Amino acid sequence: MATRTDRDRGLAAADWSLWSTTGRLVVTDAEQLDAARRIVDRETALVEEASSRFRDDSELARIAPQLPTGVVVSDVLASLIRAALMAAQLTEGAVDPSLGRAINALGYDRDIRLVLDDDGPVRAVATERPGWKHVRLDGSRLTVPEGLSLDLGATAKAVAADRAAAAVAQELGIGVLVSLGGDIATAGPAPRGNWQIDVQDLPADPACRISVGAGTAVATSSTQRRTWRRGATTLHHIIDPLTGMSAASLWRSATVAGPSCLVANALSTAAIVWGSSAPQRLAAHRLPARLVSAEGSVIVLGGWPAEEGSTEWEVWR
Repeated sequence: MATRTDRDRGLAAADWSLWSTTGRLVVTDAEQLDAARRIVDRETALVEEASSRFRDDSELARIAPQLPTGVVVSDVLASLIRAALMAAQLTEGAVDPSLGRAINALGYDRDIRLVLDDDGPVRAVATERPGWKHVRLDGSRLTVPEGLSLDLGATAKAVAADRAAAAVAQELGIGVLVSLGGDIATAGPAPRGNWQIDVQDLPADPACRISVGAGTAVATSSTQRRTWRRGATTLHHIIDPLTGMSAASLWRSATVAGPSCLVANALSTAAIVWGSSAPQRLAAHRLPARLVSAEGSVIVLGGWPAEEGSTEWEVWR
């Protein structure tokens, strides 16, 4: 099971493919690695079975016809809906869980490995009304109006990382880091020297390493991954709710450190949508953040460690 170890720090790690990306698990007790992996697999399976829009047998897919009149959902799906609505509120609607129709219209209607480039027209689904404000969750009863379709992809992966890390720490009493693609959650005691995280989207991008303490989460959102083409237009999976199109690629990537992976992911995703106003908007949240522009320049703010060639954006600007 263990694919890499760091004997000097007492760590053990495993890597595997998951959801068209890579899962990584690091624990502070090598003897508990296999047990920790089973817990992570359990938690990610629960999230997938509840919310996947690429599986006809997921709970979200099965209840879709009933949503306009309301339907009682499982505890797992209810928690994912609450998280998505919290992210929408936190980002003032930049991260909107009601964009399922919009992202399907752009061609991302199946696992990204199966999305094909084609010469067809780009079809945008835009709305002037924030869809997320019309999604209702009363206890465990979920109502979604006709014309809206849920896509929890922007937050469910982050919630899965949070859930998995918390479950491993609670059940095994060890320190743990769970990384699901660009979403990283930690729980339990940190190893000696804290968690060391390399931050780099693609190999040619500027790289840095940060040290984070116990309970810190880090999320990176990117316009360079999960891309496809429609005619002459290159599209990516982060949708601007105002246009129904892929957000403008002013930033190659945005990374935020926060108290949970859900918060960090919501803000890093929103930064892509916010475009030129991202530094000011992120600064208002007073969390460490790093933006890499389309040209490769780096802006750091909120206490993110300065890097060679980076521009520091003070929180108060």
